[in-house]
Amino acid sequence: MNVAGKHYRTIWLKANTPEIVQIIDQRLLPHEFRIVNLRTVDEVAYAIKEMQVRGAGLIGATAGFGMYIAALQAPRTNRDDFLASIIEAGDKLKATRPTAVNLEWAVERQKHAIVAVPSITEMIDIALHTAQTIANEDADFCRRIGEHGLSLIEAIAAKKQPGEPVNILTHCNAGWLAFVDYGSATAPIYAAHDKGIPVHVWVDETRPRNQGARLTAWELGQHGVPHAVIADNVGGHLMQHGQVDMVIVGSDRTTYTGDVANKIGTYLKALAAHDNDVPFYVALPSSTFDWTMQDGLRDIPIEQRNGEEVRQIYGRRENGETDYVLLTPEDSPVANYAFDVTPARLVTGLITERGICPASAEGIGQLFPDKMRVGSKSPH
Repeated sequence: MNVAGKHYRTIWLKANTPEIVQIIDQRLLPHEFRIVNLRTVDEVAYAIKEMQVRGAGLIGATAGFGMYIAALQAPRTNRDDFLASIIEAGDKLKATRPTAVNLEWAVERQKHAIVAVPSITEMIDIALHTAQTIANEDADFCRRIGEHGLSLIEAIAAKKQPGEPVNILTHCNAGWLAFVDYGSATAPIYAAHDKGIPVHVWVDETRPRNQGARLTAWELGQHGVPHAVIADNVGGHLMQHGQVDMVIVGSDRTTYTGDVANKIGTYLKALAAHDNDVPFYVALPSSTFDWTMQDGLRDIPIEQRNGEEVRQIYGRRENGETDYVLLTPEDSPVANYAFDVTPARLVTGLITERGICPASAEGIGQLFPDKMRVGSKSPH
């Protein structure tokens, strides 16, 4: 992704200082672009919990690098003490956010890799290699999601008048900022735009943290993609009046049967799309599937976050200063559910790095027969 003409990933090792991991503090966007150094496991846990980084793929990649930092800082007296420290760090990272399956997946993948080599030096080396592999795979998978999803946009564009844009509605931020590069829901959009296909994106603001209005709109603007920010409740109206050709959203956890957990409000968009015969697609890399979970409504843990996210809103004043502003009565109780689950029956299809499939155990199994091992928590 280009920012002011310079390419960035969302996470990387600091040049000439490989023990420091660097990220973009997404809490400050779009008003400030700030790079943050992560040196300790506690700083990585804070970055995930407080949403300096967010989005399924990036959370997983950050956890992977967090385990690398844990390996650098673990006691080197003996193997047992080293591994005990690694396990403790992994538990701390996994406790930060419960819904996104990529977090646990990355931690467990690191633990499996680290324990498989004999010496502490090799464990540190393999932790670095695994962290970099997780990040590189995430970027590559998202690029491939873009290639597969492009065919859907091309099919709609072929039915349009010359120059008429394909109108796509998305929710939250499943873009470059939610992954290491490209994004999931935005990857097909970028691919179409780069190919010269006219596209226009309806960007849900996505209360309460406004990831659509702040993040998706910012990165689409950086890439030059036509878009308009809308209030969350506008999507249904647009669908009723034929102004949405397709919906593409991301996922934080998808069961092997096709139930999709994503940012709160996704379910309502799926209902509106279903009622108006608008195709509703979910774009996700395979690391976001939970291969052990069958019933999303019953089994996916739904994170409840601090009520201050609902009470307050962050923005920039006319004088250029940024701050939080109180929206609600100070004494009003707040419930802040961060995710909801869209049942598989409302999902037109899943766009993955291996192709597009129905949101069902059968459809997913055809693309991922090697991963459909129900009951196993192996990351591979």
